[in-house]
Amino acid sequence: MIQIVTIGISAGAAAALLFASVTSGSLLSIPLFYLAPLPILIAGLGWSHWAAMTAALAGALGLGAVFGTVFLLAFSAAAGFPAWWLGYLAMLARPVAATNGSVQGAPSFEWYPPGRLVVWSAALGILVVLVAIPNFGIDADSFRGGLRDALAATLRLNGAPTRIGGNTERLVEILVNVIPPVAAMVATVINLFNLWLAARVVKFSGRLARPWPQLSLMTFPPLVSAALGIAVVLSFLDGILGIVGGIVAASLILAYGVLGFAVLHAITQGMSARSFVLSVTYAGVILFGWPMLALCLLGLVETAIGLRARVSAKRAPPARS
Repeated sequence: MIQIVTIGISAGAAAALLFASVTSGSLLSIPLFYLAPLPILIAGLGWSHWAAMTAALAGALGLGAVFGTVFLLAFSAAAGFPAWWLGYLAMLARPVAATNGSVQGAPSFEWYPPGRLVVWSAALGILVVLVAIPNFGIDADSFRGGLRDALAATLRLNGAPTRIGGNTERLVEILVNVIPPVAAMVATVINLFNLWLAARVVKFSGRLARPWPQLSLMTFPPLVSAALGIAVVLSFLDGILGIVGGIVAASLILAYGVLGFAVLHAITQGMSARSFVLSVTYAGVILFGWPMLALCLLGLVETAIGLRARVSAKRAPPARS
């Protein structure tokens, strides 16, 4: 118990320092800020979710004592709670019946599926943005107005009108519409990256209790595609429902893009050009972004018709008569 508390407080202090680095205003503080959930996830995956909870509480209380309630709430919503919850889910397991391939007497467990962890990462990214909406307004007009004023003030503070001429207002209007869904996608990427990196660190240290999952086999629950369809429809509406729909749709599209990557890894196995296809795909997503839509479509096709199983069946040798 003492070890868990010590690890938790240490991880919470590290997470709080990373989160508070953004107050320096330097460019280096941005990636450090995004890594704030990492120490909490390492504590959760390597020790227990109690250590992660202690870290989240210690980091939030520390930031609250130094910077006030706003930082306490922001850290809890953006780093503390998502990191603790993802770490808790990642280490969930239940015993299953032994199979022929199991070692006699060795316990066998079914671990929480990686596909559901991706969905939860998207859901937590959505939650972070939804929690931030009331800071600007509780209806569509007040939200857009508050966000517009904040962006305009930021651009004026950085001398943007001097650099971009008379197009400042047009730029602000574009950003007002783009920022909410993009923020949800960024939050989803941060959750996924920190979870993956924490798992790699803990696995390297030898403390990761669960076996590394075969990510190319991940699946999503069928209801996720229904949620995406509803969110896309809502995104075309006016008012706050349209804003919320756009946020949910953007985050789920990214999640299905991740599933699309898994499908691509699976269906290209055995291909001579596999390395080239994967390299071009990853580079295209990083440089341009829009290929993620094609991967999202690939993930939706997999959910609808089981593309990986069909490709695997075609590769299988014909049964002997």
